[in-house]
Amino acid sequence: MAKALFIAEKPSVAQEFAKALKVKTARRDGYLEGDQAVITWCVGHLVTMSYPEVYDEKYKKWSLATLPFLPDKFLYEVIPQVSKQFDIVSGLLNRPDIDTIYVCTDSGREGEYIYRLVEQQAEVDKSCKHRKRVWIDSQTEEEILRGIKTAKDLSEYDHLSDAAYLRAKEDYLMGINFSRLLSLKYGNVISNYLNTRYTVISVGRVMTCVLGMVVRREREIRQFVKTPFYRVVNTLDCGGKEVEGEFRAVEGSAWFQSPKLYKENGFLKKEDAQELIRQLSETAALEAVAESIEKKKENKNPPLLFNLAELQNECSKLFKISPDETLRIVQELYEKKLVTYPRTDARVLSTAVAKEIHKNIRGLTGFERVAGFAAEVLEQGTYKGISKTRYVNDKQITDHYAIVPTGQGLGALKSVAERGVKVYELIARRFLSIFYPAAVYRKISLVTVMGKEKFFSSFRVLEQEGYLKVADVKKNREDSLDPALLETLLSMKKGTVLPVKKLEIKEGETSPPKRYNSGSMILAMENAGQLIEDEELREQIKGSGIGTSATRAEILKKLIANKYIALNKKTQVLTPTLLGEMIFDVVSVSIRSLLNPDLTASWEKGLTYVAEGTITPEEYMKKLEHFIKSRTEAVLHNNHQYALKDYFDASARFYKKSAAK
Repeated sequence: MAKALFIAEKPSVAQEFAKALKVKTARRDGYLEGDQAVITWCVGHLVTMSYPEVYDEKYKKWSLATLPFLPDKFLYEVIPQVSKQFDIVSGLLNRPDIDTIYVCTDSGREGEYIYRLVEQQAEVDKSCKHRKRVWIDSQTEEEILRGIKTAKDLSEYDHLSDAAYLRAKEDYLMGINFSRLLSLKYGNVISNYLNTRYTVISVGRVMTCVLGMVVRREREIRQFVKTPFYRVVNTLDCGGKEVEGEFRAVEGSAWFQSPKLYKENGFLKKEDAQELIRQLSETAALEAVAESIEKKKENKNPPLLFNLAELQNECSKLFKISPDETLRIVQELYEKKLVTYPRTDARVLSTAVAKEIHKNIRGLTGFERVAGFAAEVLEQGTYKGISKTRYVNDKQITDHYAIVPTGQGLGALKSVAERGVKVYELIARRFLSIFYPAAVYRKISLVTVMGKEKFFSSFRVLEQEGYLKVADVKKNREDSLDPALLETLLSMKKGTVLPVKKLEIKEGETSPPKRYNSGSMILAMENAGQLIEDEELREQIKGSGIGTSATRAEILKKLIANKYIALNKKTQVLTPTLLGEMIFDVVSVSIRSLLNPDLTASWEKGLTYVAEGTITPEEYMKKLEHFIKSRTEAVLHNNHQYALKDYFDASARFYKKSAAK
């Protein structure tokens, strides 16, 4: 009797498939078997790309003479530590009684790659097997059964498979060629400077670019020169309450476009600020006239849902946990059926999911920390029109929709550490926020005049909490205003005369750029090297970034492990090490394009085009090989050894332990 074979990525996922299928199975060594189905699993990657020495023994010894290394055909091999499980899976794939294979590895590029490598290495005869791809967004029973029922022929994912193979080849070829090339050419220069035995310069398509971002930011901070400035402020008596106004040299001012100003609201010298105060005190009574008062309402909509990058950034800010730890936590929540697939770039829901979203909300009534909000959404029915909002958009979804609570598996929270529960609560609050109205602020802008000079005051008062009450956003002090003062401001008319209690100078200075923290770096990687704080703007310019949602945390982890950058665990701030700066300088003088975020993002965009079928794997590979050949040739013909010492000296003075010269 013919049977179906289900191949999951992990043993725990295989167990969930067995439960969902409700088939009686017997436990075998490395798989479960029933009358109609066999369920097995990988343990992550079972197959990997072979080292260069497998192609030819001559590649075992690193030598410039053997570069560039560009094989015509790539070789693969079973990872020794998991060879037993590979043999089991391979045997099942080739069993005569297995006629249908359901590929149930993670629904994404890497999950596709894991299975395709196993199938390739097992030499499966595809002509006598039906191969189907199960694509799911969560591990709930309902979603697993839906995924099996709607499974498409595996061939429909061939373009995705092509992109997966190319990503691996690209990282492999760049890593091997450029790491060997730069280590052989410049490793001794670093070793001699640091007085170490040897130095391997580890280079990667994404890793080196991220290192460049951290080093460049650190150097911007070092080179920053603070500019002091002096603001003139008046204190108005507004119905018995004090209100501050800031001088600005707008058109009509005696100081308009003066070179003595820093921007329009500050003086470069304190003496000039004192002169303004002297003039105002002499030529005008100590009173100001209201020239204009603008009152308007401002709506602040709930933010879009979490994708992995946004969640990692938020967890870094709120809980001071690394992107790698956030991914580990949300992966655990996913495997316990609590949230949907975490490795997603989308921040919206699909139309199909929106139709059933009440189920997710109803489930959250069982989670005490947000139960009241979930019940309120259900009672008021605000979820019913969600498909017509910006939170639902099929065009903005590639593989998976945003990370949201499934509303199921709440019992499993008992086995989740408190930090994990907090992350789950964060996801739940962001999710429920979209069913609440915008927060409404009242903005009041007051312009007063003393002589010819204008002073500006602004106020922002929260009038309606809207979604903020569920999002648990801490309100700024500007959100509240003395009721009597608010009443005075709202009733104020143009021409109102206000006594000036004092004129004073407030000193300030310009601030250097901020260092990246682990969360802001993830966002900068997502946006091709641009750290964009404004959420709305991030969505507008979003495209393929540096790395993918699945790999960015791992890249940071590797840079830290290599001691190229340092992570402050308390603040999550990233800084380069001396070694990291030296690697940066070596790459900068040899293969500078590896440090370019735009170029690195373009490689990722190219992989997306392959996955979409827009360009062929052959076209992509040709471009990749040309890049490696041309850069290798350039490095082989250049010598920057002596120039590098000056660069190293420039960096070394910023580190406590001086390098040996």
